[in-house]
Amino acid sequence: MTNDQTNSNNQNSNDRNSIDLENRTFEFAKACRNYVKHLPKTLSNLEYAKQLIRSSGSVASNYIEANESLSKKDFKNRLKICRKEAKETRLWLRLTKPHSEQIPQQEKLIKEATELVKIFNSIIKKV
Repeated sequence: MTNDQTNSNNQNSNDRNSIDLENRTFEFAKACRNYVKHLPKTLSNLEYAKQLIRSSGSVASNYIEANESLSKKDFKNRLKICRKEAKETRLWLRLTKPHSEQIPQQEKLIKEATELVKIFNSIIKKV
């Protein structure tokens, strides 16, 4: 295999990974929205839910912007915003008080937020 083919294969793999993570952040935002729909309608849950929807959507939107960045510095800064928003989303998830049957969903979303933070950390270190 030539260097051009290797570089092309690496680029295709990076593009695929970007698209996969873009879809994963999108699905995460949708899952958070669906979780919020079924929360008990308490004053605190309503406030936390608004923040949760904003921050989870921000993870996805900033990742899209990172992929469209004009420089490595811009890319890295956008990823740092993604990481910050994923951490914030995890906080709002932990603060909500779901119905008992929603607790597994809450735990799954917290786990996904934690995994996204780790993914963004890893990418930031490599840039």
